[in-house]
Amino acid sequence: MADFVVTIALERLADVVQRQIQEEVDLVRGVRKEVDYLSSKLNTIRNVLEDAERRRYKDKTIQSWLNKLEDVSYDIDDVLDEWNFAALKLQIEGKVATRRDIAKKIKELKERLSVILNEKDEFSFIVNQPVNAQESTRDRSTSLVDVSDIHGREKDRDVLVSKLMLEVAGKQSGPDVISIVGTGGIGKTTLAQLVYNDDRLVSCFELRIWVCVSDVFDGIRIAKAILESVAGRSSGLNELSALLTCLKNSISGKKFLLVLDDIWTEDYSKWEPFKNSLNCGSPGTLSGRNEENYEELQKIGKKVAEKCKGLPLVAKVLGSLLRLKDTTEEWENILDNEIWQLEEAEVDLFPHLFLSYNELSPTMKQCFSYCAMFPKDWRIDVKKLIRMWMALGYLGSTGSTTDLELKGKEYFNNLRMRSFFQDFEDYGDIIYCKMHDIVHDFAQFLRKTKNHNQTDTKLDARTNSSLVTQVKVYRTLFCQKKVPCELFDFATPARVLSLCGCKLQDTPRGVDDLIHLRYLDLSDSHGLTALVFRTICQLYNLQILDLHLCGLKEIPREIGKLINLRYLDLSDNQLETEVPQTIHQLHNLQTLCLTNCNLKEIPTGIGDLIGLRNLDLRNNKLQEIPKEIGNLIELRNLDMSNNELKEIPREVGNLIELRNLDMSNNKLKEIPTEIGNLIRLRNLDLRSNKDIKELPETMCNLCDLQNLNLVECERFSRLPEGIERLVSLRHLRYSDSSILYQIPQGLEKLTGLQTLRVFYAGRGCSKLGYLKELDQLSGYLRLMISLDDREDVDEARKAKLMNKKHIEEMEIVFTDAMGRTEEDELLRNEALEALQPPPNLRHLMISCYQGTKFPGWINSSFNHLRSLQISGNNYISTLPCLGKLPNLQYLYVLGMERLKLVGREFLGIAAGNVDGSMPIPCMAVSFPKLEILIFMKCSQWEEWEDIEDGSTTMSIMPCLRILKITRCGLTELPHRLLRKASSLQYLTIYRSFNLLERYGVTGSGHESLSHIPHVSLLY
Repeated sequence: MADFVVTIALERLADVVQRQIQEEVDLVRGVRKEVDYLSSKLNTIRNVLEDAERRRYKDKTIQSWLNKLEDVSYDIDDVLDEWNFAALKLQIEGKVATRRDIAKKIKELKERLSVILNEKDEFSFIVNQPVNAQESTRDRSTSLVDVSDIHGREKDRDVLVSKLMLEVAGKQSGPDVISIVGTGGIGKTTLAQLVYNDDRLVSCFELRIWVCVSDVFDGIRIAKAILESVAGRSSGLNELSALLTCLKNSISGKKFLLVLDDIWTEDYSKWEPFKNSLNCGSPGTLSGRNEENYEELQKIGKKVAEKCKGLPLVAKVLGSLLRLKDTTEEWENILDNEIWQLEEAEVDLFPHLFLSYNELSPTMKQCFSYCAMFPKDWRIDVKKLIRMWMALGYLGSTGSTTDLELKGKEYFNNLRMRSFFQDFEDYGDIIYCKMHDIVHDFAQFLRKTKNHNQTDTKLDARTNSSLVTQVKVYRTLFCQKKVPCELFDFATPARVLSLCGCKLQDTPRGVDDLIHLRYLDLSDSHGLTALVFRTICQLYNLQILDLHLCGLKEIPREIGKLINLRYLDLSDNQLETEVPQTIHQLHNLQTLCLTNCNLKEIPTGIGDLIGLRNLDLRNNKLQEIPKEIGNLIELRNLDMSNNELKEIPREVGNLIELRNLDMSNNKLKEIPTEIGNLIRLRNLDLRSNKDIKELPETMCNLCDLQNLNLVECERFSRLPEGIERLVSLRHLRYSDSSILYQIPQGLEKLTGLQTLRVFYAGRGCSKLGYLKELDQLSGYLRLMISLDDREDVDEARKAKLMNKKHIEEMEIVFTDAMGRTEEDELLRNEALEALQPPPNLRHLMISCYQGTKFPGWINSSFNHLRSLQISGNNYISTLPCLGKLPNLQYLYVLGMERLKLVGREFLGIAAGNVDGSMPIPCMAVSFPKLEILIFMKCSQWEEWEDIEDGSTTMSIMPCLRILKITRCGLTELPHRLLRKASSLQYLTIYRSFNLLERYGVTGSGHESLSHIPHVSLLY
């Protein structure tokens, strides 16, 4: 961890020099000379830190030396903070701070660092040569080569060519990958060029593609390069998902050879999306991926498993670590690692954790060990944790808040993959998590705070030492519920202060001394006064301020002084005044949350926040948005939902970096044509704008758009004609009650579409054939089909619903005006037969079908079907064979007015098997999992055929719990059948008067229902 702390100090020192040059700020005479000295010495020490860190747990004196180095590095950071604060005070207030104290502290730091530098020589550390920070830029390879100039590689070439030709001829599924591995300069690229240009392969593959990957992995660049090579032109797409979808469509069914040269990245997760996209062709791929002897890995894995000693956490951590390793050498290194032999008692408690920990970068080590600051079993808010890392400089000091948050998320995911976190609460993104107690102990050990209670909420003068330690070790104060009056007396070095849930009605003593503070969380601190807020506005180094749900009534003008703020959350405060214009001074602000603040207007000065990337204005009373919002050209996310907006300024079209735009639940009537300028927009939410009728044609410029939500836009009736240009569209949502009867031709080209809840087809509507290529549709699909003629039946066949394997729930609703001629009957029956759903379907509803028979597929092997509803048919008199559906749990038969007979074929067992004339298989089961069976409004139903006596070996509805018969004409229940349904608990007969007469209290069949625990007879 010393390496990280020293690096931070060096970055801060360099920043001071840069600021002196740019802003001519010189609060301390000769500061440049002192800074250069400190930088030079720290750089000298940093060159030995790798060896020092490796030896720190074996040698207590080295550990002590590193601790002193960390202390002095932190103190350098503190002094530079004081210098920075003084510069800010001069800039904001025009006041010059005392120079003498800063100069004195810098002199003391020089002396301490000199001592540490001299002590370094006592340990004979191995010196690492400094690595050039500048990114290497190797020449990119190409497929072009003069074959006549290459000699001696013919044998290797022929082996690879033969292998590729055999794999193509074998038509194996999935990408066939051949790896060419070896040390630099051995000729991997040259060999690949020979293979690529071999005449035998030129004729064998329809497509040949060469892409140089290089060590800096850029998925978008790689996808673009492959796609441009296939299509012969630039795609114009900028999102990886859209590029991969387009790539998949371009190579579908084709034989291709793809060479990925100069691969350094073996991270499986980065290659997985490419593998999925390439899976649709018949590929051969040359790459730098290692192929391994998995039998050897298995042997090593068993030996590693022995070290787990039956402990689940150890197995989980080591398994997570091995997953990230690809070679036998790396696995053997884990097995034989010296960490297993360390005699240090505390280290011996965590050898498996040390193995994973030592794999981390210095930055991630710091991020992980910081989590010891939380109490055991603490429910960690992941987003807040990442912001804490930001405030402490763990994620770097340059880049936007959004970029740093993405880096923090990547770090968190890396730690999660290594099983350092658990008990995740996942709502699309992981929101909360916890640490295992042993992992927490390990993190505490790393910070050397093993016996210290971090968050004692009953603090007094006798327990201040624990908080002092907390500030010293973590540079953090973490307190809940009650704030001790002396809390800030020793908190000056803190970078992070979390008082979430505490009440701060009075200004705590010493809060204005927290000049180093970067992160302040006062969320859920009801009753925060404007006076306390004004005091906070003097903490000029603040970068993250969370005042969510603080009971604020006003935002003071002084907020404009916090010019270093990057993140400001004022949400859920019922403000009685508007946002002050001084907010325009927060030029570094990148995230502003004003959700549910009772706002009626936004100041025009918001247009000066040119660095803003996230703006949340949800749940207010805004009737208009100032046109100055168009100045926020860096904006990525804009949420204006749940307001009273009647129009959107055309200047929104200037926000060309916007990714997410939410304007739902307003009073919008139209969308400005300028929205077509937002070419990077991914998500557009317009739901619950009831007066929007159509979208402008310019919408079709949004080639990165993935989600379009038009739910509860009741008057919406027309999509733009160029819809096929929305090549990235994944989710198109509109209500079941929508009047969007026609979707323009071109829908069939959106092959990546996954959500299309409602589709109107037939007379005056879209064509069912548009669905033919939409095999990625998933979830729920409702088809509203208006049958008219033979063409509609042909379109039903074209739809190929059986190929939509991701759809789990389907509703088919018919409306038709055809007659009852023989030809009409035939068309109806053919139409439903053609609409065979996919075999993975879980829920099926067929409504208002007016044919004379059910389709043949309805009793086929829908092995995953859980529920089936048949309703609104007036022309079928019997039910089909449904008893063999193995997982059917819920069956509803509704409004079949001409149903007369529910025969034995309904059970799925032939009559010969139930009348005793033929042997019954010993395991014959009808409706093996059916739990609920409901018949409703079958007024002409006359008979439910019972089974014969002696059918003892047959199991019928063994799981049936509920049987309901409502408004039916049935006169008698099948008693032998119902006695087979041994689990039947509830029988309800409602307004089925024939049954009520027979089974009422005075009826002849009353006693025959005595075996059913709960019988309800309702008139």
